[in-house]
Amino acid sequence: MRKGDCQGKTPIVMAEGENEVRWDGLCSRDSATRETALENIRQVVLRKAEGLRSVKETPSCPSDGLSNTASLDELNKLLVHLLMLSKRCPFKDVREKSEFILKSIQELGIRIPRPLGHGPSRFIPEKEILQVGSEDARMHTLFEESFAALGRLDNITLVMVFHPQYLESFLKTQHYLLQMDGPLPLHYRHYIGIMAAARHQCSYLVNLHVNDFLHVGGDPKWLNGLENAPQKLQNLGELNKVLAHRPWLITKEHIEGLLKAEEHSWSLAELVHAVVLLTHYHSLASFAFGCGISPEIHCDGGHTFRPPSVSNCCICDITNGNHSVEETQVNSAGNVSVSDSFFEVEALMEKMRQLQECRDEEEASQEEMTSRFEMEKRESMFVFSSDDEEVTPARDVSRHFEDTSYGYKDFSRHGMHVPTFRVQDYCWEDHGYSLVNRLYPDVGQLIDEKFHIAYNLTYNTMAMHKDVDTSMLRRAIWNYIHCMFGIRYDDYDYGEINQLLDRSFKVYIKTVVCTPEKVTKRMYDSFWRQFKHSEKVHVNLLLVEARVQAELLYALRAITRYMT
Repeated sequence: MRKGDCQGKTPIVMAEGENEVRWDGLCSRDSATRETALENIRQVVLRKAEGLRSVKETPSCPSDGLSNTASLDELNKLLVHLLMLSKRCPFKDVREKSEFILKSIQELGIRIPRPLGHGPSRFIPEKEILQVGSEDARMHTLFEESFAALGRLDNITLVMVFHPQYLESFLKTQHYLLQMDGPLPLHYRHYIGIMAAARHQCSYLVNLHVNDFLHVGGDPKWLNGLENAPQKLQNLGELNKVLAHRPWLITKEHIEGLLKAEEHSWSLAELVHAVVLLTHYHSLASFAFGCGISPEIHCDGGHTFRPPSVSNCCICDITNGNHSVEETQVNSAGNVSVSDSFFEVEALMEKMRQLQECRDEEEASQEEMTSRFEMEKRESMFVFSSDDEEVTPARDVSRHFEDTSYGYKDFSRHGMHVPTFRVQDYCWEDHGYSLVNRLYPDVGQLIDEKFHIAYNLTYNTMAMHKDVDTSMLRRAIWNYIHCMFGIRYDDYDYGEINQLLDRSFKVYIKTVVCTPEKVTKRMYDSFWRQFKHSEKVHVNLLLVEARVQAELLYALRAITRYMT
């Protein structure tokens, strides 16, 4: 039986050759196919359960303890997968039958699993997130497509569902990168996803892709550490490291080293595919931490076989610093009164109005604009959380990358200079887009669509206010992220950033984008205290896409320089 933290769509082969469970049939839109698959699963699970029970009830019968333990482990993995289906499958018949099978097993005196935590996010109350089974027709179709592709409806999808237009584009892009025709073989794609997520110690994404990697035929030995993977993938480690933490240091020499490595060489098309995957998963790790995504039900930390206890404290909360007393209060604003946070919204609205008036009256000189950019870039280096501290990566994650000490903080604290990258000299629209599309057809178009949706997405609301033009605020967030990476827009007045983004918001943005593994619920709660959770998720979508674009600009510019 294949090992992996998550079961995904992996066929599980039982000890007896004829007892094979296949989950793939549950992804079909045909109800008869699903019914047949469910009946097969029910029979195999019941056979396994009854076999274990008969061994327990016959003490005189000699038994192999190791064999019994293995059989119980196999059964438990099936039960955990059924638990996930009972909560997360978009097909009602599958949810109901999975729950029925679990109850049948419980009636045999065998302990069944239950979910840990409180929904897809540790930061957002479960009642505010769309429940599977209550979605509208458009969303149901999206859920079906996602489930059919991956064999699961993951927590990232259930949080992104606040913004259906973006989610549709995101799922389409991710499906293309992982499963459609492309330069890289499927197992390489998932392994690169593991490498990228591991840079930020994102065990959530690592666990998912470990299983996906095995499902598409990946060699389990590679999972023992990067040194066990082919030299070609090991060579990608340096680019992964620099791209994740200091992308401005990428040069054409990095590119040349990968393209001219003799028998371990990458082709240009393969490298572009790899770069897109690396940027996708670095940024998705930011989203996972920024929105407090919980472990999947069928993964480590997502379920337990222990009965409920008095304490509902989740181990993942403790390890992420989310267990302090003030953070358990119902009022996410902590000790700040509603009137104070209401005033913050009003003050932000007033600043936006004043900035618009100043724009209309006068325009700063180019020298002044340059000076404001350099000042904001310098200041961004010293924006850190008060509880900023080292996070030591766990061995099961750190083995997927090298040089665990390399990170953003080491760079910024030493006062080193980030060179300025002028968008007027090299931009996504005029340069990056065409390069990606030429070497990896259609992907440039998909990424471009995702950028535009995230950047332009608006419901014309701010907290309790309606009919608000939020373009100024969205641009400030996007440009602040790019400013942290040294990327400058000549036509933007960086003085607006300090007017619109307060310190707690800057701390959150900087942490999510640069060191996402250090995000806490306190940080999430402390910015925009009167804004809805959907608006905070929207902020995270901007952070994801601005980071993707920043990393791509540096990597693609280096590729262009190598080619010319």
